[in-house]
Amino acid sequence: MKKIALILTITAFATGCFAGNITVKGSDTLLVLAQKWAEIYMASNTNVKISVSGGGTGVGFAALQSQTTDLCDASRSIKPAEKQKCLIAFGAKPTEYKVALDGLSVYVNPENPVKELTVGQVGDIFSGKITNWKDVGGPDAAITVYSRENSSGTYEFFKSHVLQGSDFVASAQTMPGTAAIVQAIIKDKYSIGYGGAAYGGGTKQLAIKATDASPAILPTEETVMNGSYPIWRHLYIYVNPAQDKDEIGAYLKWIRSDDGQQYVKDIGYYPLPKDLRSN
Repeated sequence: MKKIALILTITAFATGCFAGNITVKGSDTLLVLAQKWAEIYMASNTNVKISVSGGGTGVGFAALQSQTTDLCDASRSIKPAEKQKCLIAFGAKPTEYKVALDGLSVYVNPENPVKELTVGQVGDIFSGKITNWKDVGGPDAAITVYSRENSSGTYEFFKSHVLQGSDFVASAQTMPGTAAIVQAIIKDKYSIGYGGAAYGGGTKQLAIKATDASPAILPTEETVMNGSYPIWRHLYIYVNPAQDKDEIGAYLKWIRSDDGQQYVKDIGYYPLPKDLRSN
């Protein structure tokens, strides 16, 4: 009996299901915001302990499938194969919660004279079809491309929505997080990268045109929330529906409340419209 009890205790710890303990893992894009939410919530709910870590959206989904995290932070929607693995692991599709909006920004060095690009030009640069800044109105200099690792939801979203499924150029330098991309761009006059709007400090964010005939739009709260900025996305949290109750359910409800959403702008993202908070 003692051996059985020990096994049950270890299993409970591994899945984060002790009362009052919540584990959060996944998107590096959401990491700073997730840490802020946890800090504020724990200050008012001293019986709850929330542990937050990153690693990328793909890492978060793997942890959800292995039941080693309660909440998966994601900067893209779940893939069919990931849903299937969850069905196998815990017999249900994870519940999806939209928790914020983000304008996925295209960063260049502040000394770069280029101010705007079309979505097509951005895709051509990151796929290697355009390799010199002079081809998009800039100086005669080779373009250095910085990208995220393929476990990143931001990488997946950018590849799908901007590169239209094409591969990134082989010379792209893969960085472990958006902050690393930003630091590299600050040091490299002829570089380009991408990431969440909250991480772009020290770089120049380009205005983006949906087509050649469209206006050039910067990622701002207004343009992201009204959908006029062409590269916007939802940010998500996924949870095993069997765990979406008690402390975890209360925490998710708070995140999507007016109280929780007020901290989204503090980090540099945009609050979820109220009509989406019940979905």
